[in-house]
Amino acid sequence: MTVGSGVITGVSISHADASVEQLESAAETGQRGTVATLLDQQGVEEAFVLQTCNRVEGYVVTSDYETGQAALGVITDGVHSDCVVEMDHEESLRHLLRVAAGLESLVLGEDQILGQVSSAYEDARGVGGIGPLLEDGVTKAIHVGERARTETGINEGVVSLASAAVQLASEQRALESGTGLVVGAGEMGALAVKSLGEHVERLLVANRTVPHASHLAEQADTEASAIALDALAVAVAEADVVVSATGSSGPVIDRDALADAGETFVVDIAQPRDVAPAADDLENVTVYDLDALESVTAKTRRQRERAANEVEDIVDAEFENLLDQYKRKRADQVISAMYESAERVKASELQTALGKLDLDEDEEAIVESMADAIVSQLLAAPTSSLRDAAAEDDWSTIQTALRLFDPNFGPEDDVPPSFVAGMSPDEIPPEMREEMPTAVLEQLDD
Repeated sequence: MTVGSGVITGVSISHADASVEQLESAAETGQRGTVATLLDQQGVEEAFVLQTCNRVEGYVVTSDYETGQAALGVITDGVHSDCVVEMDHEESLRHLLRVAAGLESLVLGEDQILGQVSSAYEDARGVGGIGPLLEDGVTKAIHVGERARTETGINEGVVSLASAAVQLASEQRALESGTGLVVGAGEMGALAVKSLGEHVERLLVANRTVPHASHLAEQADTEASAIALDALAVAVAEADVVVSATGSSGPVIDRDALADAGETFVVDIAQPRDVAPAADDLENVTVYDLDALESVTAKTRRQRERAANEVEDIVDAEFENLLDQYKRKRADQVISAMYESAERVKASELQTALGKLDLDEDEEAIVESMADAIVSQLLAAPTSSLRDAAAEDDWSTIQTALRLFDPNFGPEDDVPPSFVAGMSPDEIPPEMREEMPTAVLEQLDD
């Protein structure tokens, strides 16, 4: 593949529009498997896939946008179109920078996504999915994510109710050797699993639909297992800290379950409450609800929102740098191909001329120097024009130059000297046409 000769096309399915079931469906084959499948699609030259609890995204490099969208059906087939965001080349690149910076996360500025992007990059590279375009795009995204977290305060403090709940619990008691219980497998439950899993030795995840609980348990940073809601009383008795975040219309944890549970710290972040109000007066149970947590998160949420404006500026600047980087590389590739083609012709003509002349070493050096000067002067103006074309997004000129000068478009043999001497297309003998690069012939016949 020539550097920068394709375009990036992307799709995103995220927590903003899709259900847990839809995300699971889109991520069924895993990152490496999906990249491998994308690479098998017609016209796909590079591929990158990012899968997390809250998003599934795919990016491919193809010759055009339509081919890319068709290939990405591997990810989007079976997902309602309202849940899929389709992105062209520049939209894909900007979105990827924003994702790595934490601007697209459920919790603004969260740190985990940066590591997930890096892992996805390694997965894609491991199966041959990363080429020149995605190499620059994904590594730039990782760089932006690192800048966002080292140069701004976007990841400071706690901003989600789930992380605030876990912080509150950890301040009240030591959790390192304890058991945690998360009730609910929705967005807030997923965040609670992530946060609580970093503090406890063992984690239980309870949900009405056990497969959803199992999916979250697999994401935890500690030993974790899934249970059904009908086993909740037993789980509450084992837990030192409970974070409940279901979407139930009524209590799922009653007073009796807590009364026999021993000393238990409960954070109820559901609306309406998951814990029966009658449990508030139990001496062995401490219950915190949404009102208690809102004050913990409000301050840091405002801080992160202010920092997000700084991160947006970083994204804007690095996005422009990335586009300029692509332009320079594409122009440099064409210029390199042009000089390589000219050098091949020069070498062939010098060999022919010097074979007919009886020159000593100094005289040969003078002739070679003259040939070098002629090549340099002839290519100076095209070089300047190609760099201007890249800066002005004139890809038609760039691609035409590639077809004319890129040695990869033709055979290894030298371009026939008679062609370089200036013969018109009609004057070229059939046997000579057979030796000439197809792309050059197409340009001449046009």
